[in-house]
Amino acid sequence: MAKKATILVVDDEPHVLKLVKANLETSGYKVLTAANGEEALQMVERETPDLVILDLMLPKLDGYTVCRRIREFSAVPVIMLTARSAEMDLIHGFEVGADDYLTKPFSVSELLMRVQAVLRRSQWPEETIVRRTFKAGPIEIDFAQHRVTRDAEPVKLTPTEYRLLAYLAANANRVISHRELLRAVWGPEYGDESEYLRVYIRYLRQKLEPDPANPRYLLTQPAAGYMFYQPEESGNSPPQA
Repeated sequence: MAKKATILVVDDEPHVLKLVKANLETSGYKVLTAANGEEALQMVERETPDLVILDLMLPKLDGYTVCRRIREFSAVPVIMLTARSAEMDLIHGFEVGADDYLTKPFSVSELLMRVQAVLRRSQWPEETIVRRTFKAGPIEIDFAQHRVTRDAEPVKLTPTEYRLLAYLAANANRVISHRELLRAVWGPEYGDESEYLRVYIRYLRQKLEPDPANPRYLLTQPAAGYMFYQPEESGNSPPQA
């Protein structure tokens, strides 16, 4: 029998903790709970859960601070809970290391879908390597080693950033729809979360483009999707972003 995943749920609202805990346990997960940020950090360190569901508004330490501190010592996936749906909250959550988010109030089915998707992503096997390396201008990717460089300098990417970049590079010079990218990188449950792509393409441009405000390689096709432009050796100019 497969080992049950252990999930830490962090929220200062007792009714939310009770509801989430009951539904996760009914679905076969082992559930731990914490009611504040300091307790959450201690439990992550002591119990090493497989997933953390983390409320944004917490006493003592807020969710952003907790997530940032978790990332100092653990790569455990984090789903952030927020009562606000503003894109700036999403951006800030991803910046401190969150893997996904849910906006309150949420349905039980939505909660379980996100949990299953995030756990599956964290356990995905290595992708089959079709080509070993990729080069576009100053950007180089070694697929076998998951190594990315710009001007021969290593570029540090999160797992999600790398998966997105690798998929774009593997399909270079083809416009890939938002839905295809989301399903390939985040999972088959996704398809409408175009704001995720805006945030992560922005991160990749900041790390890889010589001029992020005027991208040459990670291009946007309005209302269609994104493309990794790989120039030919002849030095063709890129299409307009």
